Amino acid sequence: MDTCETERENRALAGRLIEACRRAGVRLATAESCTGGLIGATLTAVAGSSDVFQGGVISYQNGVKEALLGVSPVTLASVGAVSADCARQMALGARQALGADIAVSATGIAGPGGATPDKPVGLVYVGVAWGDGLAEAFENHFAGDRDAVRAQTVHKALESALACLEKVRE
Repeated sequence: MDTCETERENRALAGRLIEACRRAGVRLATAESCTGGLIGATLTAVAGSSDVFQGGVISYQNGVKEALLGVSPVTLASVGAVSADCARQMALGARQALGADIAVSATGIAGPGGATPDKPVGLVYVGVAWGDGLAEAFENHFAGDRDAVRAQTVHKALESALACLEKVRE
């Protein structure tokens, strides 16, 4: 799938998520690292998104993850920013900081640099937080260049938030 096709799908998925949040009376927030605000931009491209979207934190640097999202320095030192633990903590922190019912996060390596043997380009963790301190994270391995990895990350984040919303409503 090319990046333009993924971006079109992402806009449609964002519309579905915004509408589902509206129907459920749910407020949504984001915490982003490797996407640099693309999840929030995709959501706010939907007319009426301000009905449910609280906002987002772009936490590219670890210090911002700690200070604004409450990510543990122990987590960052032991498993790093590109980890399931960090993604969960980012989502929990965004939910709390922005007064949202559901928050989604993304942290990973979009490339072309920054990879290690254990953490290759395309490794991305998407986290979702809801309820009273509940959170989960999903490990993803995306292919392609930086733009493709970021577009696929946005798709997975929107998809994960929508799935979480459906789970919460059951």
